[in-house]
Amino acid sequence: MNTTMIAMGVAVLAGVGLVVTLGVLSLLSGGLHFLFARPRVEILKSEKGETGFAFGFKWNAAREPAKFNRIKLRLFNPFGSPTQVEKTVEFSPKSTNFAEDFDMAEAMKQILECDRLDDALLEIEVMASKEGVTHYFSMKVRKFLEKVKSATQTAAEFNEANKVDNSKPVYTIPSRSFIADPLPASNKALKIATNPEFAGQFQSADASAAPQENFAVSKVWIEDGCIVCNACEGIFPEVFEVTDDTCLIRDGAPLDDGLKILEAAEACPTEVIKFNKVG
Repeated sequence: MNTTMIAMGVAVLAGVGLVVTLGVLSLLSGGLHFLFARPRVEILKSEKGETGFAFGFKWNAAREPAKFNRIKLRLFNPFGSPTQVEKTVEFSPKSTNFAEDFDMAEAMKQILECDRLDDALLEIEVMASKEGVTHYFSMKVRKFLEKVKSATQTAAEFNEANKVDNSKPVYTIPSRSFIADPLPASNKALKIATNPEFAGQFQSADASAAPQENFAVSKVWIEDGCIVCNACEGIFPEVFEVTDDTCLIRDGAPLDDGLKILEAAEACPTEVIKFNKVG
C-alpha cells in the first residue's frame, strides 16, 4: 500500500513538473518574441521632398503570414492646431520586410507645421487588408519630427539590406555510367570454341567423339517431388505433360527415343523422372 501511494505521489509530482515546465517555456518564448521579434516601424529618409514620408516595416513573416498593403498616418492634437490629420496610402502587397516612400502632400505639411509638439500624438498604422491584420505604432510628434530629420537610410537602401534570397541551391550530380572501363591490354586468350584461334582444336575433339546410340524405353514414371518447371515437356512434349501440381506421362507416349527421355531426365532439377531401358 505504501509503495503504491509513493508511486502515485511521484507520478503526480512529475506531471505537475511537466506542466509547469511547459508553461515557463511558453512564457519565455512569448517574452523573447515580444522583446526581439515584434513588428516595428523605422522612419527613413524620404526622396519625395519636404512632404515625403518614408518608412520601413519589419515583422516575423513565418509567425504571422500576411501581405501588408496599406499605411495610415493619423495626427491627434486636441490642444493645438490642426487638431486632427489623417492620410491613408495603399501600395502593392508585401509578404516580407519592406520599405516604401510616398508623397503625403498636404497631410505631411500639416503634421510638420503643427504646434504643441509635446502634446500632439502621431499614430502610424500598417495594415494587411485581406487578412484583417493591423499593427499600431504611436509617438509624440516632436519625436517623430526628430526621427524624420535624423534619418539617413532611404527606402531603396532598406529594401536592399533586407532583400530575401529566394534562389534555389544548385547541386552538382556526378556523372555515372554502368559501362565498365575497358580491360587492360593482354597477350592472353581464352581457350574456348568460339575463339577462332582454338577452333581447330575443338573441332578435332568433337570429331573423335563417338555418337551415342539411341535406345528404346520400356517404362517411364515420375516420382514425388516434381516442381512443375516444364523442362521435361519443353524437351519431349509427346511423352511428358506438366499440370498445375505435377507431371504426367501421356497415354500412348512414344518410348522408342530413349536419348530424348534421358535428356529430359538429366534436365529435371529434382531428378524425379525415372525410366527403364528395353532388355
